[in-house]
Amino acid sequence: MSDLKYWVAFNRIQGIGRAKFSLLEGYFGDLEHAWKANAAELKAAGLDSKSIEAIVASRPDISPDAEIERLERNRVKALTWNDPAFPARLKEIYDVPPVLYVRGNITPEDEWTIAVVGTRRATIYGREVTERLVTDLVRNRITVVSGLARGIDSIAHRTALEAGGRTIAVFACGLDEVYPPENVKLAQSIIEHGALVSEHPLGTRPKKEHFPLRNRIMSGLSLGVLVIEGDVNSGAMITADRALEQNREVFAVPGSILSPASRGTNRLIKEGAKLVNDVQDILEELNLTMIPRQLEMREIVPENETESLIMKYLSHEPTHIDEVCRSSSLPIATVSSTLAMMELKGIVRQMGGMNYILAREARAGYELGAN
Repeated sequence: MSDLKYWVAFNRIQGIGRAKFSLLEGYFGDLEHAWKANAAELKAAGLDSKSIEAIVASRPDISPDAEIERLERNRVKALTWNDPAFPARLKEIYDVPPVLYVRGNITPEDEWTIAVVGTRRATIYGREVTERLVTDLVRNRITVVSGLARGIDSIAHRTALEAGGRTIAVFACGLDEVYPPENVKLAQSIIEHGALVSEHPLGTRPKKEHFPLRNRIMSGLSLGVLVIEGDVNSGAMITADRALEQNREVFAVPGSILSPASRGTNRLIKEGAKLVNDVQDILEELNLTMIPRQLEMREIVPENETESLIMKYLSHEPTHIDEVCRSSSLPIATVSSTLAMMELKGIVRQMGGMNYILAREARAGYELGAN
């Protein structure tokens, strides 16, 4: 995306969010022209005086090129809402973040995702329930989303990793700021088996007002939200509220009427949330009982040695056809024609400029040198 650096630059300016990005993109066509516009042009685009003043005052101190370099140094990708790699389900929500920062990888497997949230002061019961339900979700090929907070969130992430699954942590700060700090090692493990995501630029410190905003992204990424434990005014309940606003399913684990940690979940059930005794309650409600079969049907076996070789040099990140030729030592004509056939079969997808990504996962089948 040629104007990505301008999206990242605008995202650094206080008060420029979804609505302002929409105005700028709609009027100027691309963010490069918007970045270079004068105050009169910004006013013509529909921006209010406060936003115009913020942009004019901030631009001299923000280098779009330096912003991209900083992301690259921190191994962070920036996805705009126009990027094909931007999570499709998150794009559906009203308050969609214009830019999503990602460290790690969001893959096609993450289409089936459940947010697991709860109190920072987990009880023994809450811990046991989280470990059991998350393990069963992972066994059913479901990605677990949470907020990396102390308590239920951290237990959910760790359990997903220990069970060999994928997990996504949503930050309320920049991706170079792990909060709470004791979860640095956990965050690194998540990068290797999932992703860290945030709407905040690098260097953003965690603030109280960021956490409710973070919760809408957790629910927005997910098919539904599972609340393990939480009092009636907890952050977990805010996530459940955001899920309902986004037309997502809400699930809750019942608990003792004597436990403050279960007051919120019991109230959710009373108000219509799906009561969860085991993972089947979630799978059946969301019609997810056939996920392993659906994933198997998505997988493909290369039909010949050339396809198998080319797939070795492709991933979910765009790779230029020239790089495939260099890596595979195949002639450009062979690579071009094979990629064209693979695109027709839905194995790869061209992202523009002769850059290709894998559209589906490869399954062991055709091996190099096989007869």
